[in-house]
Amino acid sequence: MMSPRYKPWHLLPFAWKYARLRLTRRPVLVHFEVTMRCNASCSFCDYWKTPAEEKARELTSFVDAARAFDPMMITFTGGEPTLRRDLEQIIAEVARATPICYLTMITHGGMLSIERAQTLWDAGLDQFSISLDYLDERHDAARRIPGLAAKILRTVAVMRDRGMNVRFNTVIKDDNLDDIMPIVHRAEALGAGVNLSVYTDFKNGNADRLIRADQFARVQALVDELLAFKRRRRGVITNSDWYLRQLPRYLRREMREPCRSGETTIHIDPTGQVRRCPDFPADKHWRAYDGYAPIDCNACYYACRGEAQAPLTLSRFQDLLA
Repeated sequence: MMSPRYKPWHLLPFAWKYARLRLTRRPVLVHFEVTMRCNASCSFCDYWKTPAEEKARELTSFVDAARAFDPMMITFTGGEPTLRRDLEQIIAEVARATPICYLTMITHGGMLSIERAQTLWDAGLDQFSISLDYLDERHDAARRIPGLAAKILRTVAVMRDRGMNVRFNTVIKDDNLDDIMPIVHRAEALGAGVNLSVYTDFKNGNADRLIRADQFARVQALVDELLAFKRRRRGVITNSDWYLRQLPRYLRREMREPCRSGETTIHIDPTGQVRRCPDFPADKHWRAYDGYAPIDCNACYYACRGEAQAPLTLSRFQDLLA
């Protein structure tokens, strides 16, 4: 789902940039982790344990890294990026420095008022990606932010009325398999999108929400439902068909392909250090980046890994044009 700032003809310069980056083995997607602080306290993530003193070490600008990599897509993430009061300035500088680059932000949405969303949009964001794993109070409990799900749905409705591009980031877990299609339908009703990934305990070892072997058949049925929905209504589910088809293989531990995260996608932390994956440690400054080789790792099947390996098929172009 493209930003309303772009027209179909923009696919040509984006395609050219994609080809150039792949040929030169440079990252297509760069994540700027603008902070590791977070005011949620999710059980599956430890970012909320980041000391407040780390704020003093956070870069005030990511523009040099943006110019150096000049990727096709930049995601502002964290931690919770809206904790940065200077986030609008960071985004505006990066937007000016990287023409033909799609700018997104991942947020839990708890601090995203309509007014803040508007200033971030005006600064140059092309898309808001808001975490949403349930449509009711279970989402509040998972993030430990009272009233969060209802707030997200109210805010997104107004954001869409104002022409902002919104996507829900939804993690498939053992207890929300029956909630995925309702989230997809709610997104469709709001004029938003949904990007799906599958739960992993790689982040902090919490195995509570891992999908169990007795649920594999239900996952396959869900994948079939998602693909059928995509055939009827392109543009809502933003995962590629290929990625969705691989989910049962990953869960059955049949996946043997090397992980290419770090080759096409990288993460730059708040101090300027680069890492191949959000759950790997940083190992060098971004100025020293010289690429990452594929590795034998099946600890996760995040979309950033799966989509990097997805082939360029007709259905992917149909998703973009929908």
